[in-house]
Amino acid sequence: VQLQASGGGLVQAGGSLRLSCAASGFTLDGYTIGWFRQAPGKEREGVSCINSSGDSTYSIDSVKGRFTISRDNAKNTVYLQMNSLKPEDTAVYYCAAEGTVSDYVGLDPFEYDYWGQGTQVTVSS
Repeated sequence: VQLQASGGGLVQAGGSLRLSCAASGFTLDGYTIGWFRQAPGKEREGVSCINSSGDSTYSIDSVKGRFTISRDNAKNTVYLQMNSLKPEDTAVYYCAAEGTVSDYVGLDPFEYDYWGQGTQVTVSS
């Protein structure tokens, strides 16, 4: 069981990136997928999540209107489209999968069962 986050990079403020979270060894369609981030010296922060069917999402206020989470279960992949990036979005971004609570929508990291390695997002001013 493995999650692979990718798509990070260096971008100027106002730019865009699309992160991908791909699964191997299991299918994502039974799982809520969350994106979390951790900036240097700061605690891990939940950013956005999408339920297993894709019909319910939640994002924190600081990214609403800029970040969009979506999923393509046929490709076993969840995406985080990040637009209008700001320097404060700089962090390592992780995806995680939650499959215990039915139709879970939330960003409590302790609810998530599987975690991928992170991908670095750096936004320059």
